[in-house]
Amino acid sequence: MQEFMLLQILIGFSVLATAIPKPENEHKTRVINKEPSEEEHYIDTQHNAAYDHEAFLGEEAKTFDQLTPEESTRRLGIIVDKIDKDKDGFVTVEELKSWILYTQRRYIRNNVDRQWKSHNVEGKEKLPWTEYMAMIYGDMDEHETENHEKSKDNSFSYVAMLKKDRRRWIAADLDNDDALTKEEFTAFLHAEEADHTKDIVVLETMEDIDKDEDGKISLSEYIGDMYESTEGEEEPEWVKNEIEQFSMYRDKDGDGFLTFDEVKAWIIPADFDHAKAESRHLIFEADMDGDQKLTKEEILEKYDIFVGSQATDFGEALTRHDEF
Repeated sequence: MQEFMLLQILIGFSVLATAIPKPENEHKTRVINKEPSEEEHYIDTQHNAAYDHEAFLGEEAKTFDQLTPEESTRRLGIIVDKIDKDKDGFVTVEELKSWILYTQRRYIRNNVDRQWKSHNVEGKEKLPWTEYMAMIYGDMDEHETENHEKSKDNSFSYVAMLKKDRRRWIAADLDNDDALTKEEFTAFLHAEEADHTKDIVVLETMEDIDKDEDGKISLSEYIGDMYESTEGEEEPEWVKNEIEQFSMYRDKDGDGFLTFDEVKAWIIPADFDHAKAESRHLIFEADMDGDQKLTKEEILEKYDIFVGSQATDFGEALTRHDEF
């Protein structure tokens, strides 16, 4: 599949404040911290407009309202005025990139604020592990995690989730006092956002895909994570492309398996700026005069690229005045 079709952005490890999280809601961790959308940019080589909509609108793209093209265009115009920070009448690649990054970070900031207030009701400077565990897992014995097993439906048990949470907590706890500041709590919830917790995300990814638990990912495990074949069904073209990606780019030493370092290079690519690439893509799609920047009129003319015929209730983007 084309380079844009990286599997998923990890946008957070959110948990409920008053109940044990459900195993089936656990997020798969694939390409993290880079892609501006959870959507795949290309599906069977066809461009997926939902990717652009979510990249442009961020968390506000989750709740769609049925809006007329006229209303979509009007609301988009308000956002365009915010993106054009120097007020020169043009939206550049860098301005669009800044907006896309802002929508991503706003989600993280809002999620952390919400979780912090929910779990730290007394407003203390630090949240101890014992208080967090009691609130999420009740009276579950932490030591049971040493011998956890998968449940019959093949989803991870609550015990396994507690073990995973505990490991994340320890990694996020920079001063090793078993209590997290809000900054450390951010690294716990969004491990992809902090350098000292990114390896935990790689480890979680390997554990998720490595079904035979041999510490490495085979081609069959790699493909099986994305696609389950049906007898007699022809293999889709994108699967063939992913097999090629595995052999030519993922498996760097050519031994037929992905090691920890190879998985890290895959899900945390260091040399590709997805936000900037998406900005360039959006400008390419809407740039009528080829000057590599967009006027407000050009954006509104191609409003469907940015918000689609089903536009979100722009909410915060229309009412907030904070800087991005």
